[in-house]
Amino acid sequence: MAKSSGGMGGWLDFERPLVELERRIGDLRALSDTEGYEIREDLVDLEKRAAKMRREIYSKLTPWQRVRLARHPRRPYSLDYVEHMADGFIELRGDRVFRDDPAIVAGLLSMGGRQMVLAAHQKGRDTKENIRRNFAMAHPEGYRKALRVMRLGAKFGRPVLTLIDTPGAYPGLGAEERGQANAIAENLFRMARLRTPIVSVVLGEGGSGGALGIGVADVILMLENSVYSVITPEGCAAILWADQGKAQQAAEAMKMTAQEVHHLGVIDGIIPEPLGGAHRAPEEAAGRVREAVLSNLARLDRIPIDELIERRVEKYWRMGVFEERQGSADRRPEAAEEDPSVEEGRADEVTAK
Repeated sequence: MAKSSGGMGGWLDFERPLVELERRIGDLRALSDTEGYEIREDLVDLEKRAAKMRREIYSKLTPWQRVRLARHPRRPYSLDYVEHMADGFIELRGDRVFRDDPAIVAGLLSMGGRQMVLAAHQKGRDTKENIRRNFAMAHPEGYRKALRVMRLGAKFGRPVLTLIDTPGAYPGLGAEERGQANAIAENLFRMARLRTPIVSVVLGEGGSGGALGIGVADVILMLENSVYSVITPEGCAAILWADQGKAQQAAEAMKMTAQEVHHLGVIDGIIPEPLGGAHRAPEEAAGRVREAVLSNLARLDRIPIDELIERRVEKYWRMGVFEERQGSADRRPEAAEEDPSVEEGRADEVTAK
């Protein structure tokens, strides 16, 4: 993971003044042992300025800035967290139907003395790796692989941990031909009744069905600077205003930050990140995720499995607001007056019967 005292490449525009100041601090620190008291005094002043600037920048982030942090090129990805959190990890590949999908990694995980199974989206660090990982946009075989490993965990009494970080499921023609929608729907159905505890953590982007395909869980957590939504801000802006340039406006309207999603009751908790974001202290961020996962699993262990499944299903039933209407007779009376075709439609319905 890149250090904050490095060059300016890969840093966001609102971070750059701070990164430049930290670079100067690094240069002075290298001289402090050989030079006099005056340099050490300057170093103390600069460190105070950096601490103040860090608080000012990261305590007043806009929704769009959080979206950009969630996509930060230096942000740790799933395998980075596994490296720092896990005592051991054995990757399992393939869906036993078509092929292996590198956009999702899955396998057997040991962490904190606990044995569990993992399914996680994985992005790439460079162009070549991103092409191989398909920018963490999984094909149906990726979701089938994840479900295969999750069912293996349930069979042997191991809990499931999923790490979410994707802009969405891959919408390509081949993926649709091989049953993308069906694969995601199958995961939703099976995970809802999986007889083992499930904890999900949104690390960066939680995009649409691509995220939900491994995100049906007893406990859903989000990192402080992650986002979770039905569509990207760019996609929303393109649909509503036919202008992707209005993505910032869309991000503010969509209520997609961890704080907003938690307020809506879609997730169960927020994992605080080190000041400045997970990319500034990856090991510390991984330690916080590890602690949150293990503490929640310990709590879920105390709940009988039948009750756990009942709570899991009820959790998703409570999301959103809906009402049921029985048949066409429940249509608003004024609808027929506003649109004569409503009555015609009912007549056709009776005729068809």
